[in-house]
Amino acid sequence: MSEFWLISAPGDKTNLQAWERMNMVTSKSSLSSNSKFHIPDLKVGTLDALVGLSDELGKLDTFAESVIKKIAQYIGEVMEDSKDKVQENLLANGVDLISYLTRFEWDMAKYPVKQPLKNISEALAKQVTQIETDLKTRSAAYNNIKGNLQSLEKKTVGNLLTRTLADIVHKEDFVLNSEYLITLLVVVPKSSYVQWQKTYESLSDMVVPRSTKMIAEDAEGGLFTVTLFRKVMDDFKAKARENRFMVREFYFDEKELKCEKEELMKLASDKKQQYFPINWEPRTGCLRILSAARDGLSGVSCGAASPTEGVAILLCLFSQGPLLRWLKVNFSEAFVAWIHVKALRVFVESVLRYGLPVNFQAMLLQPNRKSVKRLRDVLNVVFKHLDEVAAASIMD
Repeated sequence: MSEFWLISAPGDKTNLQAWERMNMVTSKSSLSSNSKFHIPDLKVGTLDALVGLSDELGKLDTFAESVIKKIAQYIGEVMEDSKDKVQENLLANGVDLISYLTRFEWDMAKYPVKQPLKNISEALAKQVTQIETDLKTRSAAYNNIKGNLQSLEKKTVGNLLTRTLADIVHKEDFVLNSEYLITLLVVVPKSSYVQWQKTYESLSDMVVPRSTKMIAEDAEGGLFTVTLFRKVMDDFKAKARENRFMVREFYFDEKELKCEKEELMKLASDKKQQYFPINWEPRTGCLRILSAARDGLSGVSCGAASPTEGVAILLCLFSQGPLLRWLKVNFSEAFVAWIHVKALRVFVESVLRYGLPVNFQAMLLQPNRKSVKRLRDVLNVVFKHLDEVAAASIMD
């Protein structure tokens, strides 16, 4: 698992000083790996607009994060039989998340920098909101299929007293279309097989001799047929119950059984069509989201996915079902939008913190796992002159 910090520091004429200083203080003890985080020249607007936008972007940041988590979680649910391959499906613009972060470039086509910051923020919010809306619709449809399938599947498990008999019984097991005779199904405990064979013919009058046979068995007992006259059916059931033989309320209907089987097969097929895995073994990793701080210090953590050629990505997408395909595409869209929200936050917070003209250096830090606390302490010392009161409170 990898953790990233997105920070900004006031720049100089070339912004080299802030960058070199950061590298110098963090490289001595290998506290972190650093890369520049490129944010284009955006339109600043008024101070009031920046203050209002700062609050909106904080909420949008949290919202976008939640949508990403939902999509990632849902990919895991859809890939329930291949959960070990979930991480390789979490890509951004076709590359693994770490590569996208460390090589971040602002998408000028989607979010033109000449428009006001408010417009960019609204475009990002609209995009993420639409993804969430579509996710709700698609997940509801999938959950409906999954729920119906689970309900039917539950009928195929359990003991012979409760489970469906559609896949057990056959037409030849019954006397059908008889005005006088009827075939019953009786569940007999294993310990009572001998007793059943000796007594079933005498449980009531008019039981057809030698008409019983076992057609199914589970760990607890067996399912036996018995044929008798319809008019003694109630008496037979009562006597059978007294002897701990349970008569299943079942009447053979070929059309109904066929419909039940077809429904189960259709639901299983509908569910399966949402996901068709393929066998490729890229590197695996993980995703962990960190909340962004109010002062512009933000964290994004991700793990390796799979660097793949464009053609291979297309082949991968088209070999999978529509729901998984949609989830993968929109995870990428949401993640890309989220990182643009973070870039926008860093820009707004940096202008509010450091003033005009716009001059700051945004940097992406990947802390050494064992040096997170020490890295924070070093940064607090190096940049305490930016906010001595806040730094002092942190040190305390």
